[in-house]
Amino acid sequence: MTSQKLNELGIVEPSIRTTNMPGGIGAVAYNTIQAQRRKDPNVIVAVSTGSWVNLAQGKFGRFSENDVRWLGAVGADYGVLAVRKDSRFKTLEDFVAALKVDPASVAIGAGGTVGSQDWMKPALVAKAAGADPKKMRYLSYEGGGEALAALLGGTIEALPGDASEMVGQLEAGEIRVLATFSAERLPGAYAEVPTAKEAGYDVEWPIVRGFYAPPAITDEQYAYWTKALSTLNANPEWQKARTEQGLYAYDLVGADFGAFAKKLTQDFRALATEVGLPTSGK
Repeated sequence: MTSQKLNELGIVEPSIRTTNMPGGIGAVAYNTIQAQRRKDPNVIVAVSTGSWVNLAQGKFGRFSENDVRWLGAVGADYGVLAVRKDSRFKTLEDFVAALKVDPASVAIGAGGTVGSQDWMKPALVAKAAGADPKKMRYLSYEGGGEALAALLGGTIEALPGDASEMVGQLEAGEIRVLATFSAERLPGAYAEVPTAKEAGYDVEWPIVRGFYAPPAITDEQYAYWTKALSTLNANPEWQKARTEQGLYAYDLVGADFGAFAKKLTQDFRALATEVGLPTSGK
């Protein structure tokens, strides 16, 4: 959608061709850029929060967050913590209180394994509350749909998911969302849901959608792409299309996005180290 709108709106004149390169939530693409296209100004690569999680854990090989040029974000989803409508947990404070007494007493499940971004969300809450994330009881599922079925069926008590994928069940009244991991309250169905920060836990989890460029492009070439993304983010037609895809505004571009990407990866690395997961060691 990004490439389509960059062309349709006349922000980038040459036709953009999109190539999918599966593998390791961006690891294959990251390594391909390093090996084959380090100086190519005509390629930009999509990135998301899951990529930074894996990068921090050494799953991108020998490369670190310092080996590309971070361009900017074009939108974001946000993490949420959901429970069943009849759950014993009425608030995030209730959930945290149970974790403090016995982290293994709460069955938490999601579509990723231990160390994934879905695991990281409750782990950060536990850490902020002084509980031990290593002792959490976490069940891994194949995907978000399977985890949601487990929540509704009572196999798990809490599901750390994404706002866009939970909104239908929230509107239907099948789940209660204890908190969003956003800086401010989200609009629409989430308007009455407090943020984790409101509950006193300094935890944010934006699922950022953005781009990076090869490491050896020139400053002029870098400026071309950051300007393109800034122009796109400011366009009302793009903003409408972004909202229709379940994304929220996250207009971080250029040096600010670079600082954000590097700090986020460092934070993930620190948490992974603390709970005994492997890291890239950078």
